[in-house]
Amino acid sequence: MKRCPWCEGNELYINYHDMEWGVPVHDDIKHFEFLILESAQAGLNWLTILKKRINYRKAYDNFDPVQVAKYDEQKIKELIKNPGIIRNGRKIEASVNNARRFIEIQQEFQSFDKYIWSFVNNKQIKNEWSHISEVPANTKLSDKISKDLKRRGFKFIGTTIIYSYMQAVGIVNDHLMDCYRYNEI
Repeated sequence: MKRCPWCEGNELYINYHDMEWGVPVHDDIKHFEFLILESAQAGLNWLTILKKRINYRKAYDNFDPVQVAKYDEQKIKELIKNPGIIRNGRKIEASVNNARRFIEIQQEFQSFDKYIWSFVNNKQIKNEWSHISEVPANTKLSDKISKDLKRRGFKFIGTTIIYSYMQAVGIVNDHLMDCYRYNEI
């Protein structure tokens, strides 16, 4: 079975590739989870984040944005000391801020899902890449979404983070054309 080459050699990567990556997400908790994880991943390897994902679920109240939005300075200090997650103070503070902004978007659009999918008219972008080197790190669309989120007060949410997020939640299908998941999604 042919897969995208970035996932080869690690069972955790393979499972993520086969089961989640590029599959359209329409659940706000999952959207929030990927926003937190993609921000945490900035400057690091995605495999590092996948290995810590269970710890993130525990530390971040199963990625409930309402709970995360209530985190105070004491909770932030506790998270910074948590060896099970990425202990970057700026990323952790941004995650709490972003939970509050996430809720504002939910209130304005009825759900974050409606907001984020409106950028693509509720239709997945199916790219046609033959080689991993063709897959971009960002696009005009990720620039646009990042800019809008920043305008709404989100932090640590640049265009490259947003493009990775778009891949993760299936807004774009960036499986290579010869990958078995390309046509399944």
